[in-house]
Amino acid sequence: MFGGKNRIITIANQKGGVGKTTTAINLATALAAIGEHVLIVDLDPQGNASTGLGIQRRDRNLSSYELMMGSYGIGEIAQQTAVPNLSIIPSTMDLLGVEMEISQEPDRVFRLRKALVSPAAMEYSYVLVDCPPSFNLLTMNAMAAAHSVLVPLQCEFFALEGLSQLLETVDQIRRTVNPSLDIQGIVLTMFDSRNNLAQQVVSDVRTHLGDKVYHTLIPRNVRVSEAPSYGKPAILYDLKCAGSQAYLQLASEVIQRERQRKAA
Repeated sequence: MFGGKNRIITIANQKGGVGKTTTAINLATALAAIGEHVLIVDLDPQGNASTGLGIQRRDRNLSSYELMMGSYGIGEIAQQTAVPNLSIIPSTMDLLGVEMEISQEPDRVFRLRKALVSPAAMEYSYVLVDCPPSFNLLTMNAMAAAHSVLVPLQCEFFALEGLSQLLETVDQIRRTVNPSLDIQGIVLTMFDSRNNLAQQVVSDVRTHLGDKVYHTLIPRNVRVSEAPSYGKPAILYDLKCAGSQAYLQLASEVIQRERQRKAA
């Protein structure tokens, strides 16, 4: 169904505040740092991934809105970030109108997929799609376009409840519009080793989902929280902090899983 050699990973969780955009930015940066050619598609109208990579709102003349509407392609919209090998399709608030504008179109779920099979998209080895924190037409487009879904999951009490809803959503997309969609992995975020509840959540998630859960735990980290206000990924802001090191480990796990998938 997908023609190219790039790997499209949607980063999704309908719950906000789980570290989704932070994961998108820092995983993309880590992949770029080890030589992969990476594109982030910011599909969240809030545009936090764009801001976190230093793309000012005044510089977002073309955005994921134009990509979804089909008026411009990836080659025209993608902007190079301060991170070598990492580009971004920035987001603007115009995205809020997409759902209404295309809701009656027969290809409304496949707009992003069409954009990501272009020759310009094939120049990237990884495309990471940062979704809004809800299940709407934008998220459906992201899942319809993706090979796999990466799920950031906060180490908190309601984590498993939200996860089950997301897994049901992935199953629904697989049954209806994208039969090849799978779970790339679940990454546990905002982990505090001093918190007994966090330890219990890790144990419960690993018990329920086994190998789908990455070994890497992303810790709560002040430097990671500070980095977006400087328009930088944590890995550029403070490479040696615990959060940056964790995202580098996560990138190596993602690469390893992709190699295993290709070998299977």
